[in-house]
Amino acid sequence: MKETTAIIASILAVIGNVPYLRDILSKKVTPHPYTWLVWSIVSCIVFFGQVAKGAGIGAIPTAASEIFTIIIFFFSLQYGFKHISRTDTIFLIIALLGIIPWILSKDPTISVIIAVSIDLVAFVPTIRKTWLFPKTESPLLYATNVLRHILMLFSLQAYNIATALHSVVMIITNSIMTTLIVRGEKQKA
Repeated sequence: MKETTAIIASILAVIGNVPYLRDILSKKVTPHPYTWLVWSIVSCIVFFGQVAKGAGIGAIPTAASEIFTIIIFFFSLQYGFKHISRTDTIFLIIALLGIIPWILSKDPTISVIIAVSIDLVAFVPTIRKTWLFPKTESPLLYATNVLRHILMLFSLQAYNIATALHSVVMIITNSIMTTLIVRGEKQKA
């Protein structure tokens, strides 16, 4: 059962990310490069923390998503959001400085807590961008992320802070993003 749930969660990563990549290329969405850079680093940290703490097959959706996160980061450099504010840069610096305690920590649980905190800080530029320009994002990606993380929780082979915290936080933040995008689309209509 856990294997099936992990496979479905991994498929959701494809279902959410492939159209997002298509939308980037057609300039329908403009990902914030700062956010996607940090997410690329954080997802890698979370994946290895999950593996180290026994997530088992439940870490596969994180790996599947990480591949897309790295690709989206590289696409964001050319096709991404260009109206980067000083505040965005401050949040990028804070997020990157947060990597230092992660490097110094040898504990997978502490590493995941730090990584998730960095992830939240990195989310701020995208939330700001989406609040101001809701059409620059696609609700499909964030809605499928909510479902993917719910399924990931059910596919974990061990439940602890290192294996589950990231998914819990991602359910909340991706729900907020989906709401912002849909709200913005309704207000524009």
